[in-house]
Amino acid sequence: FLVLATSCVTKKAYEELEFKYDRLVDSNSKLIKNNEDLVRQRNQLKNELKNLNEAITELESKKILLQDEYTATQSRLDELIGAYRALESESSQQLSEKATEIQNLIKELEAKEKALNAKEMHLSELQNALDERTAEINELEALLSQKEVQMSKLRNAVSNALAAYEGKGLSITHKNGKIYVSMENKLLFDSGSWGVGSTGKTAVQKLAAVLKDNRDIEVLIEGHTDNVPYSGGVLLDNWDLSVKRATAIVRILENNGVDPLQIIAAGRSKYLPVADNQTSEGRAKNRRIDIILSPNLDEINNLLNKE
Repeated sequence: FLVLATSCVTKKAYEELEFKYDRLVDSNSKLIKNNEDLVRQRNQLKNELKNLNEAITELESKKILLQDEYTATQSRLDELIGAYRALESESSQQLSEKATEIQNLIKELEAKEKALNAKEMHLSELQNALDERTAEINELEALLSQKEVQMSKLRNAVSNALAAYEGKGLSITHKNGKIYVSMENKLLFDSGSWGVGSTGKTAVQKLAAVLKDNRDIEVLIEGHTDNVPYSGGVLLDNWDLSVKRATAIVRILENNGVDPLQIIAAGRSKYLPVADNQTSEGRAKNRRIDIILSPNLDEINNLLNKE
């Protein structure tokens, strides 16, 4: 803290950086969990849909079998009634036996009819449940497709805005439903510095022009360093340096119209390298700013959480 104080960095500013970092970690964890829950719940809905389809198929088969039995029993009853009428002239004992058999068949027929009605009711209930599940899955698929289309359009807009910088210390990738804009420090900062140069500032401003028109996109700014300890004397270590660089990008975005409620700043220090720190080329790749653009998943979460 003494070092920070002598470098015109107040304790309050440092604590704000720590608070923003904690909020980032929590937000990033929630985003990852939301994404995992989304995939798991969609798979669960598909499994339930499959099970309902199988149950309906089985019930339809049983219904057909029961209908056949019902028809056969009805035919047998008709035969017995005919036989009963033909035997009216026979002994009372024979007539009584036939009457009893007819009564039993009538009861059996009524029981089968009742069972058939119950099967039809159960089938109707399962069909309603299937229709509800199908509607939920269709709505979920539509939302997911809409988010993917939105992110694809954003990917194209970002790529067009930053085309002049791609391959010159800047790369853009689209994976896991997110867009990753990675800027190497050679495009943004001098060694050990967190002041953004004119070239890097222009690139960030072009990105801001796209983001300010996409206010439902979450923007995570991650600062990364190599494994060489910071020795500038102004900051404490690579953690401080990575956070300072992240917040420097945040300020450019905010000053160029990006809603601060969309933005999260984080420092990852040396702990997420993308290349080998044993070589100068690898260390250069690890010194970077990652700008991660994520869709807002509130609609999907509300759909999954509704009763």
